[in-house]
Amino acid sequence: MTWQLIKDAILGKEQDFTRLSLKTAIFILAIPMILEMMMESAFAVVDIFFVAKLGEYAIATVGLTESVIVLTYAIGFGISMAATALISRRFGEKEYEEAGTATFQLLLVGGVISVILGIGGWVFAPDLLRLMGAEEQVVASGTNYARIVFAGNTAIMLLFLINGAFRGAGQAHHAMRSLWIANGLNIVLDPIFIFGIGSWDGFGLDGAAIATTLGRSIGVVYQLYHLFNGKHRLRILLQNVQVKWQTVQKIIDLSIGGMGQFLIDSMSWVALTRMNAEFGSAALAGYTIAFRVLIFTILPAWGLSGAAATLVGQNLGAKKIRRAEQAVWLTTRYNVIFMASVTGIYILFSNQLAGFFTDLEEVKGVAAQGLWVIALGYVFFAVGMVLTQAFNGAGDTKTPAWINTGVLLGMEVPLAYFLAFPMGLKYLGIFIAIAFCHSFHALVSLYFFRKGKWKTQVV
Repeated sequence: MTWQLIKDAILGKEQDFTRLSLKTAIFILAIPMILEMMMESAFAVVDIFFVAKLGEYAIATVGLTESVIVLTYAIGFGISMAATALISRRFGEKEYEEAGTATFQLLLVGGVISVILGIGGWVFAPDLLRLMGAEEQVVASGTNYARIVFAGNTAIMLLFLINGAFRGAGQAHHAMRSLWIANGLNIVLDPIFIFGIGSWDGFGLDGAAIATTLGRSIGVVYQLYHLFNGKHRLRILLQNVQVKWQTVQKIIDLSIGGMGQFLIDSMSWVALTRMNAEFGSAALAGYTIAFRVLIFTILPAWGLSGAAATLVGQNLGAKKIRRAEQAVWLTTRYNVIFMASVTGIYILFSNQLAGFFTDLEEVKGVAAQGLWVIALGYVFFAVGMVLTQAFNGAGDTKTPAWINTGVLLGMEVPLAYFLAFPMGLKYLGIFIAIAFCHSFHALVSLYFFRKGKWKTQVV
C-alpha cells in the first residue's frame, strides 16, 4: 500500500484532495514537494561546494549576489502564493477552466515584472554589490556573475509561480520534476562550466551563473509544455488566453502579502548579511556556507509544509473548513518530527559538516558555529513553516507579512545589531538573534492561526 502511494505521488495520479483521507493526502502531496525541495537544497549545497574551490572572494560574491537577487525571489514567492491560493480554491470548487485562465494571468504578471528587474539588475550589478559592502576585489571578480544571475531572473520567476500553480492544483509531481530537471542540469553543468573539461578552462565563477540560468530555463520549458499540452486538469487552452483585469487585480492583491512576507524576510537577511560583512570576507564566507547547509533541511521541511497550503485552499473551496484545519495540525506534527530528528545532527556534527566545504579554519569555525546555534530553534521553525503555508493557502497572505514585519524586521535586525556590536559577540550574536526570533515568530503565528480569520478569506 505504501509503495503504491509513493508511486502515485511521484507519477502524478490525479486525486480529489477534498475527499481523500488526510493522512493519505498529506503523504501524496508531501512526497513530491519534499523531493522537489531536496533537489533545490542539494543544488544550494553542490553549487557552493564547487564555488568554494575558487576561494573566499568567490563565496562572498555568491552570498552578496543572493542577498540582492532575493528581491526577485520575493516577488516570485508572492506570485507563487497567489497562484497556490487561486488555483487550489478553483480546484476545490471544481472550476477547472477558471483555473486555466487564472494561470495565464499569472504568467503575464510574472513575465512583465521579471523583464523589468532583469534589465535593472544587469545595469546596476556593480553598484548593488558595493551597496552590500563588497570589497573592490569582490566587485571586480563578481560583476559578470551577478549580471548573468540578474539576466536569468525570468526563469527564476516562472519556476516559482508555475510551480505554485501546480501545487495548488495538487499536481506537485510536475513542480518536483521541473526542479529536478533545472537543478539536476545545474549540478552536472556546474563543474564543467566553472573548471572546464579537457583543454578548455571553463568560465570560472561566471560558469556557475551560466549553469544555473541554463538549467532553470530548461525547467521552465518543461513546465510550459505541461501547461499547454491540454492533458491535465490544470491547462491553458486557447479560450484561456485572454487578459482578465479583475483576475490580475486579485493576483496583485494576493501577491502583495506574499511579496511582503519574503521581502521583509529578505530585508532582514540582507541586513544580517551586511552586518556580517563588517567582520571580513572569512566571516561572510562562513555565514554563506552555514546557510547553504541549513537550507539542505529547511527546504524539504518547507516542502512538507506545502501540503498544508494545497489542502487548506482546496478544502476551503469545497466549504470543508474543519477538514482544512485538521490538515494543518496533522502536517505540523509531521514537520516537527522531521525537524527534531535533524537538530541533533547539526549540533553534534557541525564541525565535520563545515569542514566538508572548506579547509580554511577561520571560515570553518564561523560556519560550524552558525550551524549548531541556529539549529537550536529548528522545532519552532517547523511549526512556523506550516502555519505560514496554511495562511497563504487560504489566501490570507497579509497576516504572515505583518508577523514578519514585527518579528523579523522589528525584532531580529535590532537584536542582531545589539548582540553583534555593542555586546561584542560579532557573528555569534547574529546567529543567536536568528534562532531566537524565528522561534518567537512561530509562537506569534500560532496565536493568529487560532484566532481563525483565515477561515473567512474570500479568494
